[in-house]
Amino acid sequence: MFNANEGNRVKIIKDGLEYRGIVMPSPKSKDTLVLKLASGYNIGIKIDEKTKIEIMGDEKFSISKPKRSLGERESEKTKRDLVKKSLPKVSIISTGGTIASRVDYRTGAVTSQFKAEDIMRAIPELSDIATYDSEIPFNILSENMSPKHWIKLARLTYDKIKKGSYGVIITHGTDTMGFTSSSLSFMLRTPVPVVLVGSQRSSDRPSSDSYVNAICAARVATSDISEVSVVMHGSTSDDFCLIHRGTKVRKMHTSRRDAFHSVNSSPLGRVIYPGLEIEEFQPHKRRGEEELRLYDKLEERCALIKFYPGADPNIIDFYVDDGYKGLVIEGTGLGHVSSEWIPQLKADIPIVITSQCIYGRVCDRVYGTGREMLKAGVIEGEDMLPETALTKLMWVLGQTDDLEEVRSLMQKNIVGEITRSSITS
Repeated sequence: MFNANEGNRVKIIKDGLEYRGIVMPSPKSKDTLVLKLASGYNIGIKIDEKTKIEIMGDEKFSISKPKRSLGERESEKTKRDLVKKSLPKVSIISTGGTIASRVDYRTGAVTSQFKAEDIMRAIPELSDIATYDSEIPFNILSENMSPKHWIKLARLTYDKIKKGSYGVIITHGTDTMGFTSSSLSFMLRTPVPVVLVGSQRSSDRPSSDSYVNAICAARVATSDISEVSVVMHGSTSDDFCLIHRGTKVRKMHTSRRDAFHSVNSSPLGRVIYPGLEIEEFQPHKRRGEEELRLYDKLEERCALIKFYPGADPNIIDFYVDDGYKGLVIEGTGLGHVSSEWIPQLKADIPIVITSQCIYGRVCDRVYGTGREMLKAGVIEGEDMLPETALTKLMWVLGQTDDLEEVRSLMQKNIVGEITRSSITS
């Protein structure tokens, strides 16, 4: 009924209304055409004999970026055209996720877009910050990440730094980024910045955060902040990105661009955009301060359990009988579970207690239930996020199986996962 093909940029007039967009793969119905609008959203239009369709050309992919005035664009071009002095080399490791993908409008498929040359073509401003090499060890959705992937990432990052990378950027899906950043924090001692970055909205959407996030991540990768960190939008505008310590960060919203927050700690700092100045908020490891080391053993047979009213305490027996080596329980406010759970807490494996509350610190010495839990042998998780406590327990059990040593290490601040005084709001 219509001769527009996937990838065509078209204008459609129907019932007196005009629609402009790019033709997307359409459903089996032959009288419906799907357009991607300038807003980034799709719309289905039923085509009839009165509908007018004008083909305006083919759409070429370009990453969504904040708009610049003519003077700003000319100034940026002039800077890029100047002969540059030698720039540091940064390694980009792409694991997948929204930031590392683009939409192929002819097929509707989301494909990897993270070879170094693709990045430079999409975000030329990155070439003002560093030179880059890139590697794609795997391309998966973040919910498919596992401890095996964390170990592979730690080893690859270690190799990149050992070979001279001035900094490392890891692109990652946002949903489980906190698990990966905390696990890498324990496995790596790094003399250079290791920065995880993602995006909440795909790069073909006008509201995408990928452009600013990537540039700010590159700035941090060439900075003096030599820890594992997460760099993401700090507000809903394109004005700054926050630099979160890898063990203290959590995704707090499903879709907002400023979804990532530091919990029980202030961020390490922020990158002002577009000037790229870094404001530091708290002390951190400096470039060259740490010797490069890799501790890549994890005990994968650990689990995170959420307590809720009426939860069956036999769930602990299930994991113990199945051969699990350690458990983290997300308890109530101060870190409590039902009194019915206390006999099961006497298991011969380490059990770490964290809180369902976002902010604050576990303390099992206030109420009788908590004191009984301590007598049963639980380990207080201090102010660690439950996901950080889980990755830390995996790492600690990868280093030792001595229960007292495990207890000592779990309550010791190793890479900033425990703060002396928690932020309460």
